[in-house]
Amino acid sequence: MRMRKTVLIASLALVCLPVLAGPGGNKSRRQLQQENAQLLERIQALEDELAAFKADAAEREALEEAISAENENKVSSAMEGYIPAGTDTLLGQWYMHRQSRIPGREQYNMDSVRFTTDVPDSVLMSRLREMNAFISLPYNETVKNYMILYSEKMPRKMGEMLGLSQYYMPIFEETFRKYDIPLELKYVAIIESMMNPRAESRVGAKGIWQFMYRTALSYGLRIDSYIDERMDPFASADAAARYLRDAYRIFGDWALAISSYNCGSGNVNKAIRRAGGRTDYWSIYEYLPRETRGYVPAMVGAMYAIRYAKEYGITPEPVAVPVYVDTFHIHRNLHLRQVSEVLGIPLDDVRDLNPQYYRDIVPGAGSDEVLRLPFNYSSAFLDVQDSLYTYKTDVFFAAAVQDGRETIDGRPVPTTRASSGSSWVYYKVKSGDNLGKIARKYHCTVKQLKQWNNLKGDMISIGQRLKVGKR
Repeated sequence: MRMRKTVLIASLALVCLPVLAGPGGNKSRRQLQQENAQLLERIQALEDELAAFKADAAEREALEEAISAENENKVSSAMEGYIPAGTDTLLGQWYMHRQSRIPGREQYNMDSVRFTTDVPDSVLMSRLREMNAFISLPYNETVKNYMILYSEKMPRKMGEMLGLSQYYMPIFEETFRKYDIPLELKYVAIIESMMNPRAESRVGAKGIWQFMYRTALSYGLRIDSYIDERMDPFASADAAARYLRDAYRIFGDWALAISSYNCGSGNVNKAIRRAGGRTDYWSIYEYLPRETRGYVPAMVGAMYAIRYAKEYGITPEPVAVPVYVDTFHIHRNLHLRQVSEVLGIPLDDVRDLNPQYYRDIVPGAGSDEVLRLPFNYSSAFLDVQDSLYTYKTDVFFAAAVQDGRETIDGRPVPTTRASSGSSWVYYKVKSGDNLGKIARKYHCTVKQLKQWNNLKGDMISIGQRLKVGKR
C-alpha cells in the first residue's frame, strides 16, 4: 500500500517538473499553454487515482473490521458442541435428540485418522472436480478423509441434513443468487450448525449461520428483547451472504473467505503473514487455528455426501418443518398462541417457522414484521385476521414488561438491541463517523449514545471508544 502511494506521489512530482521549468526552446506561447493544459490533466488523473486508492483502502479496512468483529472468538470453544436451545418445539426436540454438533468432531480425531474406501481415488477425484470448481481445492488425504467421513461414516446424520435441506436450501440459494456468490456456499450452514436455527454455541454464536452478537449488528441483524434475527433463516442467510461476499473482496479466494467466516479475518491475515505472504489455502493451512484447518475440507465433505447421496444409499429423513410456507406482513402486536389457537395450527409448527420471535410475540405495532405459516393455512389466516389480534389479549399480553419505550396494550415493550444487565459493546470512532451514523449502525438513538458516554455535545474524535449498547 505504501509503495503504491509513493509511486503515485513520485509520478505527480515528475509530471510537475516540466511545468516548473518554465518556457524553453523556440516553442510559442500557445504551444506552452497547450502542454501545460495536458500536464494539468495528467496531474488531475493521478490525483483522482490516488483518491480512489485511498477510498479503496478505507473500504477494505472497514470490511476487515466488519467481518473480523467477534468471529475470532468462535474458534476457542464454539465448535466443541452446541447448547440445545429451543427444545420446547418438535423441531427443537428433534435437534436435541440428534445431538446437533459438528458432525465427526465428537467421534474422530481428523488430524490423525485415515479412512479407507472401496471407491477408487480416480472416481473421488473426478467427482471432486465436477462439484467443487469454485473453491479450487486439490485432492489430498485431508479432503479425501472428509469426503469419506460424511458419505460413509454418518449416513443417518446426512439423511437428516437431506431432510432439512428440502426447506432451508432453497432459502439459501435464492439469497446467494441475489448477491451473485457461489450457491455451493450454502453448505457452510451444515458445518456451522447442522442447519439448526436455534443452535447456540458456548461462546454466544447463534442461529443457523452462527453469528456472534456484534458481527450480527454490523450486518444489520435485529437483536432486541423480542426478536433475534440470528435465528431467522431468511435474515441470517442474507447477512451470511454479505459477509462471505465481503470476505471474498478482501482475500480474493473463496477458501480463505470461508475460513474467515469461521475464525475471523484477523486470524486468516496472521496465517498469511506466517506463510510468508502466500495466499493459497494449503500454504496457510498449518498456520490456521486447529478447528479452522478442517473447516473448508469438512464443507467439501458435506457437499460431496449430499451431491452423491444416491450413490451411497443416503435418503432424506422426514423432519418437522413444512416445505411450503406463506409469508404475511404484520403491523400490529400478535402472540403466536393467538395464531395457534384461532387457526388450529400446532404451536410447535408456528414457532419452528418463526424462531426469531423467541418470546412468542410479534411486535408489529412499532414496525413491519413477518409471520410465516404453513401454506395450507394461508386462506384461514386471511379470513380471521381481523378477529385474530383481539383474541385473548388480556391473557397473552397480561404480564407487565419493564424498561421499554413501546407498549403492548399500554404496557412497555423493550425494543432496544442492547439488553440490560450485560457487558458493554464498544465502537472505535473512524474518519467520517458522526453520532447519527453510529446510532444507525448499532440501532440505537443519538440521545442514548450521549447518555451512555456522558457526551455534552455532538463532537467525537477519531480513535475515541464509545459505548454503543450491551450484549
